Amino acid sequence: MGRYDPTAQYEVAKVEVVYRHDGDTSWPATVYQPQGDGPFPALLHVHGGAWNTGNPNSSDIVHTALAATGLVIVGIQLRTAPERTHPAQTLDTNYGVRWLKAHAADFNATAEHVGLTVSSSGGQPAMMSSMRPTDQQYAALPLPEAPDNDASVAYVIAMWPVLDPYVRYLYAKRVGKERVVSNTTTYFLTEEVMEKQNPQYLLDKGDVTHLPPLLVLQGDADENIPNEIPERFEKSYKAADGHIELEWFPGMPHQFLWHEGSETDRAIALAKAFIARQLAESRAVSS
Repeated sequence: MGRYDPTAQYEVAKVEVVYRHDGDTSWPATVYQPQGDGPFPALLHVHGGAWNTGNPNSSDIVHTALAATGLVIVGIQLRTAPERTHPAQTLDTNYGVRWLKAHAADFNATAEHVGLTVSSSGGQPAMMSSMRPTDQQYAALPLPEAPDNDASVAYVIAMWPVLDPYVRYLYAKRVGKERVVSNTTTYFLTEEVMEKQNPQYLLDKGDVTHLPPLLVLQGDADENIPNEIPERFEKSYKAADGHIELEWFPGMPHQFLWHEGSETDRAIALAKAFIARQLAESRAVSS
């Protein structure tokens, strides 16, 4: 397993690759690759965009800073509504983790103990896949070069994640956020699907097989994610014997890490320390 020193500094190369072909369509990924001996630990990024938009470069400040400490980060382009509806993004996430494990060496990375970073609506497919990584419904996209790979991950770093799209949908209806209401309906199609196909529901039903260590970075002034969602998820995750660290950022809005500032610096420092702890613990277990 690649060793990780959160105080290290590397130059970072940013390259575009294709991670999946779907008929005549090619799906891109952005790779943040530290320039050094390696092999480096790897993370997959699952972007937000209310399931209707978004791109792998949305968290560029965060991923450039993390990659500079010796982490290979691969951000994949998810399929979006209305062309693709639920569970397309959960399948994309599951495939992306398996693909990164199979191709880690291509980027001077190690396939062991792959992590995830996720933002906003990416929290829903990322946690669905991470909590049920071997579910054949989610692993429906074949990976011929590594058919035995699974989508389990060593840890997850979630930035303002949508962990309960149904509660967020009800909140958006109540406060008049029509774009959120429309985008959620366009992707999930029905309220029943958005209610039952979400991470909080899986926890409530006890229908999980994995609980990777989870760091949630959340602004308490986020008008897109009511505070009740991460608060409830934290309690449920702990009740299920999962390790979760919910870090609040006073006065910070949705997407605050997309801008430079002291709270962004603090969040990146917390992410580095969290990754270092998880990789050290994984190394100790493996040895």
